[in-house]
Amino acid sequence: MSKNEKKYYLAFGQHLQSLIEKYETDVVNIASIANIEQKQVYRVLNGEHGASMKTIIALAKGLGIPPKELFDFHYDLNEK
Repeated sequence: MSKNEKKYYLAFGQHLQSLIEKYETDVVNIASIANIEQKQVYRVLNGEHGASMKTIIALAKGLGIPPKELFDFHYDLNEK
């Protein structure tokens, strides 16, 4: 995994955490609604890997939001 990928995964995880707080839910609830394992959600939150499209859709379902909201955060592609 490149340094840039890792930074993006971490930024995505931070954004996911902010959405969890915004919608006043938790990982257990999201995983239950989305029918995915809690550890999968934690891996995304911690930036351990990029989420697949299947996981993105599951997370959106668990949060009760459209998938595009998961991508609505600032990330500077030119940052070194």
